[in-house]
Amino acid sequence: MSTDTEGRSRLVTDSGYIAGAMLLLYVVFLILGTLQGYPLEGIISSLQRVTFLVAVYGLAVLALNLHWGYAGLFNIGVAGFMAVGVYTSIMLTAPVGASPPGLGLPLPIGIIGGMLAAAFVGLIAGLPALRLRSDYLAIMTVAVSEIIRFTYNSNTFSQYTGGASGFGSIPPSPIRELLLQDASSIISEPTALGAAVFGFMEFPGIEQLEIGRALTINIFSTLLIVLVLIVVYLFLVRAVNSPYGRVLKSIREDEVAAQSLGKNTSRFKLKTFMLGCALMGLAGIMWFGAVGQSSVYPNAFRPEITFYIFIALIIGGAGSNTGSILGGALFAGLLFEAPPRVATILTDALGVSNTPDTIIAALAPIASGQLTPMLGFLLDNMSQLRFIFVGVLLIYLIQRRPDGLLGHRSEIAAATDLSVRPSQSQGGETDE
Repeated sequence: MSTDTEGRSRLVTDSGYIAGAMLLLYVVFLILGTLQGYPLEGIISSLQRVTFLVAVYGLAVLALNLHWGYAGLFNIGVAGFMAVGVYTSIMLTAPVGASPPGLGLPLPIGIIGGMLAAAFVGLIAGLPALRLRSDYLAIMTVAVSEIIRFTYNSNTFSQYTGGASGFGSIPPSPIRELLLQDASSIISEPTALGAAVFGFMEFPGIEQLEIGRALTINIFSTLLIVLVLIVVYLFLVRAVNSPYGRVLKSIREDEVAAQSLGKNTSRFKLKTFMLGCALMGLAGIMWFGAVGQSSVYPNAFRPEITFYIFIALIIGGAGSNTGSILGGALFAGLLFEAPPRVATILTDALGVSNTPDTIIAALAPIASGQLTPMLGFLLDNMSQLRFIFVGVLLIYLIQRRPDGLLGHRSEIAAATDLSVRPSQSQGGETDE
């Protein structure tokens, strides 16, 4: 099988993996929404939110996979580069009269500016950091991320960054610009395109399917992020299967061997680090800007964001772009979004009330055979306890499947199929 045929076959297989994961998530959240008694619009809103989370996690995990999965660069400062992207984008596009003021530039310039700023910070951080061993590189990147967060949080720069309160004047989603005459107001008169779209989403004659403006805008904004995710995915698949990607894999496996073949590994690592940081900046912009968030503030970029993204990458498997999206989908849907909703359903179904405030108060009644207080405590704290489940899952994966679900699959190492023996007429030794 030629490498082109193998590549197309793998792309089809990978698309099947992702489609299967999304179908699983939709079925799960359809059941959860039904059990919670949501109306149809609420169920659709639930599916839209899951799709949004999968798309933005997928973007961030793809960027991290380029660093860690393909080049072996241990970057645990993802949240900082996301912050640079979204803050720069807002500074460029926020209205001049806003507080803090922006430059009032068009949104496309803001997105490109945010990505370039994240890449530039990656250049500044990478020049000294990429000379370090992987463990020291990790410490350096998390330090950079925290420096960025504290800088945005500082009162010294609050006239430009908003300080701890952050930016409250986020430019409206580009979908709002397309659908509404005044993008800042959801009740504004629609544009011609908006009138057609809102009319279509009302499903005349089927009142149960009527979808309001806010949800319609969120659905189209989410589809925009999904489109961006597909473009980034295809770009990275192309990049890692090119000679550039093969050099990255050789650096990951044995940098000295790559240098012995005449490759300037420092230059490759720096370019890759900058590209990954730019994609992290893009993920931040999509995360906070595309669905009409009300504000962006520094503490939204705490280190746990980075660890969530690492968990998703470990689940999917480092070194696989498909695994990155698959891991992002499973983490965002089944481990992050679903547990609190399952807890709500169980609390209502079991009629649990008056839950204890502390674990001691929950454990004490067990001695007298009362399990309800402990059950109530667990269900009431499900948002925090879900990360214990994540920790258990990580331990299991590291012990049983250290490469994740799709990591370290057989990779194409040559541009031609080396399994095909050339015939004598083509310069081979035999004519078999």
